Amino acid sequence: MNILQAVVMGIVQGLAEFLPVSSSGHLVVMQRVFGIEEPNLTFDIVVHLGSLLAVIIVFWQDIAALLKKPLQKMTGLLVVGTVPAVAVAFLFKDQIERVFWNGLPLALAFTVTGVLLVLADKIPAGKKKEISYMDALVVGCMQAVGIPPGISRSGATISGALFRGLDRETAARFSFLLSIVAVAGAGALQAKDIFTEHVTVATADVLPMIFGFAASAMVGYLAIRLLLRLIKACKLKYFAYYVFALAAFILLDTFATGRFF
Repeated sequence: MNILQAVVMGIVQGLAEFLPVSSSGHLVVMQRVFGIEEPNLTFDIVVHLGSLLAVIIVFWQDIAALLKKPLQKMTGLLVVGTVPAVAVAFLFKDQIERVFWNGLPLALAFTVTGVLLVLADKIPAGKKKEISYMDALVVGCMQAVGIPPGISRSGATISGALFRGLDRETAARFSFLLSIVAVAGAGALQAKDIFTEHVTVATADVLPMIFGFAASAMVGYLAIRLLLRLIKACKLKYFAYYVFALAAFILLDTFATGRFF
């Protein structure tokens, strides 16, 4: 992977990790476009760390409050919201990744994301600011739904929170706090694969990784700020139009041109 490819992949990761368009789905698309048959596990971890840095910077006050007083309700809510995705990832991660590497399942997953976003924008504004454990469980189940590439984790969790009647700011905040655990967990799983497979990092790969990390962190920060504004304005449907168009492109390529899928 050269520096230009690394920067593009970093930008895609930073944008799609937090905007409701599926970062894992976009990475599959970009790997197909660039002809990368086997994902670079080390690079994937690096760009995920860039995304993690972005969300930590934006929500540092919430994170500091949790670290100062770890035994609080929010900690329990985050644990409850994380368990469903951990269970699904532990049991089915490899099978899911194999299935959604192909065009048709990926296109269907992007379509599911679009439907969730359209429905989320149609939900009347909720007023709940206090998150219950049932709310956290529902959002956690939606996060598990967002594991397959093409289904947006942030789109699924925010939609789940809105379905439960949470106000839009609270829904977004809880989704992003969950993303810290999700992104860190994804990086840990990939790190395990690296040690298991004894992957080594060539000197030539270091510079692309640095550029990919920086691109992911900077773009991720901007993406979080943008999404926080758009959620309040009920404009998630614009992302739905985009993922519908992307699904159509994948289907066209799968059944007609066959260039990438």
